[in-house]
Amino acid sequence: MSWINTIPYDASSGTLRTLYDRVKGPNNNIDNIMMAHSLRPHTMRGHMVIYKNVLHHNDNTLPKWLLETIGVWVSLLNCCDYCVAHHFAGLKRLLDDDVRANEIHRRLQDQDVESTGLTTREQLALSYARQLTLNPAELAESWVKDLRESGFDDGEILEINQVTAYFNYANRTVLGLGCSTEGDLLGLSPGGSPDPDDWRHT
Repeated sequence: MSWINTIPYDASSGTLRTLYDRVKGPNNNIDNIMMAHSLRPHTMRGHMVIYKNVLHHNDNTLPKWLLETIGVWVSLLNCCDYCVAHHFAGLKRLLDDDVRANEIHRRLQDQDVESTGLTTREQLALSYARQLTLNPAELAESWVKDLRESGFDDGEILEINQVTAYFNYANRTVLGLGCSTEGDLLGLSPGGSPDPDDWRHT
């Protein structure tokens, strides 16, 4: 589960139970990344606000599958198997094309972005995400200019930036606390509702 003590759903009460009820999946399942916050429920609240708004908000204009692809890519760069497993399952569901999803995953595992079948501008978004993940201090305005010239507007560039930043946060939460996927239901997300306060995992 994780390297620190956590409070399972059945033993929860008060604020923690209220938050668990907001993020739970079928059969009261709580993802281990969320359960890792159980000793400090306020951090779970903060995590979910960022996650829902960055990746699953209806006002985003980039395709959700592309945002999930960026998440899988960042997680691969950080060697975060937990987030790769969860978000690749989500990517497969969004694409509804297992052959294409598996090919993207395989190419990203090999760090062969050019062979993913993604467009040139989508590949550029992944290159920006790689730079921000591995060498953030070396980013320059020219990266943003290149994204803009490829056809992304500034709001979409912000989406790419925020998804990359979120996954770096999530990866470090998982890796730093030793979260495993044991007992998790892969591929669930709070993305089905237009309500940013609806965190149910379905």
